[in-house]
Amino acid sequence: MTEILQVDLAERSYPIYIGSDLGELFIEVRNRLRQDGRRVAVIADQTVAKLYPDLLKRVVAIGEKPLLLPGNEKTKSLTVLGKAYDWMAAEGLDRHSVVFAVGGGVIGDLAGFAAATYLRGLDFYQVPTTLLAMVDSSVGGKTGINLRSGKNLAGAFWQPRGVLVDTIFLEKLPPRQFACGMAEIIKYGLLADADLFHQIERTPVWRWDHPGLPTLIFECCAIKASIVGADERETKPSGGRALLNLGHTFGHALENVTGYDSKNGYGHGEAVGLGLVLAAKLSQKLGWLKAKDAQRVEKTVHASGLPVRLRKPVAISKLLAAMKLDKKVRDGKLRFIALRAIGQAEVVDDVPEKTIRDLWRQAGAR
Repeated sequence: MTEILQVDLAERSYPIYIGSDLGELFIEVRNRLRQDGRRVAVIADQTVAKLYPDLLKRVVAIGEKPLLLPGNEKTKSLTVLGKAYDWMAAEGLDRHSVVFAVGGGVIGDLAGFAAATYLRGLDFYQVPTTLLAMVDSSVGGKTGINLRSGKNLAGAFWQPRGVLVDTIFLEKLPPRQFACGMAEIIKYGLLADADLFHQIERTPVWRWDHPGLPTLIFECCAIKASIVGADERETKPSGGRALLNLGHTFGHALENVTGYDSKNGYGHGEAVGLGLVLAAKLSQKLGWLKAKDAQRVEKTVHASGLPVRLRKPVAISKLLAAMKLDKKVRDGKLRFIALRAIGQAEVVDDVPEKTIRDLWRQAGAR
């Protein structure tokens, strides 16, 4: 069964289709676009293309070749963005063309940004192939690349025309990457839905073919769709879309300092998982979250296969320097998302640097 969720953004509204084995839906969407005379161009994760050639063929026309790219964070760079632009030009894309982003969050972010900026904006569709992308990065219209200074510092708000979430792509997803997706699911429970967190707390280990997984993905997408619909461009002075960054100020800093090396360092979800633990401990230090609840967060993150401490020491000075480059910094002050309770998050400003140093030290930094 395919579930459909609408992201309500007036004329930029779009559907999210969630189900298993949506190959026929891919063909239907592709054919509808081509009947309207629109060229479909595909930017895809090269590993996904090898693992699911038949599924990819349902989007790519006979005789056409997609742009295949590595699905690691280093792909989100100015160099690869330039490569994407050159490919789009060589393919003869015009303003009537449509881009399909087939891959995890890296491909979705890069392809979405390329679509947003090539010829001043092309329509695009998200086809997320990792759990993390399905529940988070494919929804909401944030696109972008990393700079040497920090993560996602260049980008654009550019909403897709639709999101096709097919859990069949998760069949061959490595366990470590599946766990990365669980970090974002835990995040949604912590910031907006205590019952969702309790569900993961009771059953932290999931599989791609769990009958309840599509509903779990739907619930996360519904939370994000609601938040994005109320604060599309993260302009609210407090709360709003900024809440989706729970754990990310810590996580992005860790990714930056360890070189966005998901193979030898931390995947995005792993960094966020540790960030959630630190955010819970920060909430406890602020007197907001009970100690037992902070411990529950750490236990659930760990049980989901995610790190709760650094694997090896990292310099606190480097972590703090990276945090000061975070997009949420305002007037030179770090802004964090903290928990009043499980299921209730708020933005907090001007946390003492000593508190952040102490938290990193507890996590194994030096």
